[in-house]
Amino acid sequence: MTGSIGSEPFTAILFQLVIGGIGGFLIGLTLRKIAKVALIIAVVVFALIFLAYINVVDVDYNGLFDIASRLVETFNPALNLIIPLLTHLPFIVSLCFGIFIGVRKVD
Repeated sequence: MTGSIGSEPFTAILFQLVIGGIGGFLIGLTLRKIAKVALIIAVVVFALIFLAYINVVDVDYNGLFDIASRLVETFNPALNLIIPLLTHLPFIVSLCFGIFIGVRKVD
């Protein structure tokens, strides 16, 4: 006998925790590296919104609404993933923790 009856579920959960933690850490590091680029893009977008507000440029909000509605229609089937996500909760929690640690890591 190599293991007890209850060790198989523990091993599966431990595997999900380890893989999720490592994956989350790597995602966190990546997010941290691209945060500077995202900040520059956000400043440009907010500058354009401000310029539209003071009537320096004209923004086609109907086109923006069409793009947003197509994006929502694209992601609508993702709502059916809630039950599979709940079954992988240990992986998701460790992934989020790894992302947090990866973002917070000091160079």
